[in-house]
Amino acid sequence: MSQTLLSILAFVPLILAGVLLIGFRWPAKYAMPVVFFLTAIIGLTAWDMSLVRVVASSLQGLILTAAILWIIFGAILLLNTLKHSGGISAIRRGFSGISPDRRVQALIVAWLFGCFIEGASGFGTPAAVAAPLLVALGFPALAAVVLGMMVQSTPVSFGAVGTPMLVGVVGGLDKTGMTAQLATVGSSWDIFFQMIVSRVVIMHGVIGILMPLFMLAIMTRFFGKNQSWKEGLQMAPFAIFTGLAFSLPYMAAGVFLGPEFPSMIGALVGLSIVIPAAKAGFLLPKQTWDFADAKDWPAEWMGKIEMKIEDIAGKTPISVPMAWAPYLLLAVFLVASRVFPELKAALSAVSFGWSDILGETGVSGSIQPLFLPGGILCIVVLVTFFLHRMRASEMAAAIGESSRTLLGAGFVLIFTIPMVRILINSGVNGSDLVSMPVAMAQLVADSVGGIYPLFAPAVGGLGAFIAGSNTVSNLMLSQFQYNAAGLLGVSGAMMVAAQSVGAAAGNMIAIHNVVAASATVGLLGREGITLRKTMLPTLYYLLAAGSLTLIAMYGMAISDPLLAAG
Repeated sequence: MSQTLLSILAFVPLILAGVLLIGFRWPAKYAMPVVFFLTAIIGLTAWDMSLVRVVASSLQGLILTAAILWIIFGAILLLNTLKHSGGISAIRRGFSGISPDRRVQALIVAWLFGCFIEGASGFGTPAAVAAPLLVALGFPALAAVVLGMMVQSTPVSFGAVGTPMLVGVVGGLDKTGMTAQLATVGSSWDIFFQMIVSRVVIMHGVIGILMPLFMLAIMTRFFGKNQSWKEGLQMAPFAIFTGLAFSLPYMAAGVFLGPEFPSMIGALVGLSIVIPAAKAGFLLPKQTWDFADAKDWPAEWMGKIEMKIEDIAGKTPISVPMAWAPYLLLAVFLVASRVFPELKAALSAVSFGWSDILGETGVSGSIQPLFLPGGILCIVVLVTFFLHRMRASEMAAAIGESSRTLLGAGFVLIFTIPMVRILINSGVNGSDLVSMPVAMAQLVADSVGGIYPLFAPAVGGLGAFIAGSNTVSNLMLSQFQYNAAGLLGVSGAMMVAAQSVGAAAGNMIAIHNVVAASATVGLLGREGITLRKTMLPTLYYLLAAGSLTLIAMYGMAISDPLLAAG
């Protein structure tokens, strides 16, 4: 079989997933088992993977599934704990003091607070935390998931304290060989890596200015009483102000401090500017916008949690600061667990895993229950139990509701993530073929020639769509992108930056991220509807990133040390 046909065949599982989820609107619980078995068949036949490797990859996927379910459980448990403690009632009251306008609430909770949680934690946690919080504030579940997914864009390259850059890009490039090459031209790896970081943060910062406006336009168009783009665009001055309040400190942090803190600093500065501005009515339109009455919402907007989220009767009201305290603690604990080496080591020490599964070298999986965001969330829940003076019966009710919500997500993810691992691990095979994701990337590069920089972010986005992870996309494709730049005689650093930006945007349409976010609000089975909504901002992001890359390569003739020396 020719390389072109093989590359096309590698695309087939993804095309099938898109057709079933988006075209036929199948629930993921039906679509993903079909896609999993097709992927396994292609791996065994066309890619000549051994049966042992396919099974080992599937088991590796199940271990990763357990880690993601642990995060989902923690996020749902925190929401249900606050529901039963009376915290949600107080948070709702607090927002009426900032602004009753749902558009403002979306910018503060989904965009700015979500960006902070992404910077601190990553792993899809922002959608898992922001979506249920938005539902608790009175947003339709489907709208909450769509908004939560759209946060998976600008802050993602610097999520989890810079993991996609520090692990994904560094691990995805031939650091040893490049260090030696850079030394011969009087440069160093640190300079080259910071060059990539700066280009990533500037591209994200420029594109991300409009993401808050995109969020509002999509919210008012698809979830408003009048189904109007205009009602979202009316907020353009305030939405762009919010975008700038995040993007400017975000870019400064990336350029001057490195990859660890841009998303957190951008979000904290943004919150400190935007909340007082909203209270003062700065740049806000005169008309306040709200959803239609909940009784008029279509059934497909409603999640199972949503129908049970009403305040628990008989609770003594708690103060707004006390209600927000668990989220503040969550932010502090997440940052501390990632920044302080001793604490990180202590939490990571508790680990369960399987190295070289079934004897397959390099196929390993582990779960670190305390270090993962799920563990941090559960610690915060325990603190909240005492902080909000809850009864044991209330805590038991919260745990029971959270466990029941988790079951549906588990079934979908036990097929989705093993499918991903088969794709990624397909590079070890009996026919000496590159892995399926790299074959897909090669097909795109060979098809478009000199204008490949325009498509480089889309290749990164494809990697994230497959893997549900910016970090994994960078690990798979950074060296490929760098080599493609060499063949074209353009900047390798810029091409790798385009990879990372595109991989961040791809998280908005990553199937298992959609499943995870949907699970937190009891909305499983409508993943295709969410994907149809998040496709538009994803296309905007990839097209904007590709255009900036093309301009940088050919319009500005941007360079890097190795290109200049060559």
